[in-house]
Amino acid sequence: MSTLSEEDISRIIEMAWEDRTPFEAIETQFGLNESAVIELMRTHMKSSSFRMWRKRMHGRNTKHVKLRSSDVNRHHCPTQYKPK
Repeated sequence: MSTLSEEDISRIIEMAWEDRTPFEAIETQFGLNESAVIELMRTHMKSSSFRMWRKRMHGRNTKHVKLRSSDVNRHHCPTQYKPK
């Protein structure tokens, strides 16, 4: 994890909070598996924010490719990142 820039860490935290971004996408892009992402979140967030994130992620099927429904086929909302 020490080779990650602050920008990378910020992006990983953002991806981890997103409902549709699976841990596998974070691993593909940054080389961090689920347990490494959890550790990163634990060390870079306030403890109350980390607990809120863990509670939110617990049992969320969209965070794992193998558990998600086949109708969830993208990582973000279709209106996300559209120019205004």
